[in-house]
Amino acid sequence: MMWAGVLVACAACYALKLAGLSLPARLLEDVRVQRTVPLVPVALLAALVAVNTFSTGTHLVLDVRAAAIGVAAVAVLLRAPFLVVVVSAAAIAALLRLL
Repeated sequence: MMWAGVLVACAACYALKLAGLSLPARLLEDVRVQRTVPLVPVALLAALVAVNTFSTGTHLVLDVRAAAIGVAAVAVLLRAPFLVVVVSAAAIAALLRLL
């Protein structure tokens, strides 16, 4: 039973890749597509961060994760190195959970 799910998932991933390779070249050369495609990963990552930060199960929450994201955003705006951004967000989350 478990292998059936794995095989279906493999077939679906292969079909998705094949669909991407089967697109006509004229569709991919469209100016609108070329402007939009680079923005899709950014939008998906932002949506993933928002969902994981502000929800627990099916409920919206505002907890230490939101504060950690806020501190990380400020650190990014101040052009801090990536390690400083991560450590500062983790530190504020740990401190707030301690309280």
